[in-house]
Amino acid sequence: METETGEEELELRVAELVQAVLDRAAHSALIRPPEPERHQPEYPLTEPDWGSCRDFTVERGRARIEDYMRTWEIHPSWRYSISFLQERELDFQKQFLYRALWGRPTSCAPIPRSTAAVYFIITAPKTRDPALPVEVRFTVESNRTLHEPGRTRFREKWLQDVIESKALLIDSVDF
Repeated sequence: METETGEEELELRVAELVQAVLDRAAHSALIRPPEPERHQPEYPLTEPDWGSCRDFTVERGRARIEDYMRTWEIHPSWRYSISFLQERELDFQKQFLYRALWGRPTSCAPIPRSTAAVYFIITAPKTRDPALPVEVRFTVESNRTLHEPGRTRFREKWLQDVIESKALLIDSVDF
């Protein structure tokens, strides 16, 4: 019987605490003015001419990726290198895979401690008119979201997050 009374008192106390937290949150929302939205710099979403399925080559893909990445609003200290990884021949399409490896070298550390990769998939469907453009998508390392040039605004923060998470992992490992 004592445990039932103790449990009831505990439940009553928890309910009071929850109500107090909710009341404080509602009160602070009423008296605190809304925070202004952070202004994101507006620049046009641009997409280079990726070329048609018929005219596509590995070198053209590399050049178009470079053209596209130059439109990204990122700090000029970032450096990158683009590598062609492989060509995959599938039933109804060809896929060309590239990796752009990004890092921020400094005068004190000319070789960056960590890098972040952006993977590009350029698809040339075999079943469509060869004069139509190739399809391009990209994803940032450790992220599953597939982005499309011209529809997604690239964020420098994505690169920074990858590098910061690698730095935390490296710091947590004892050698």
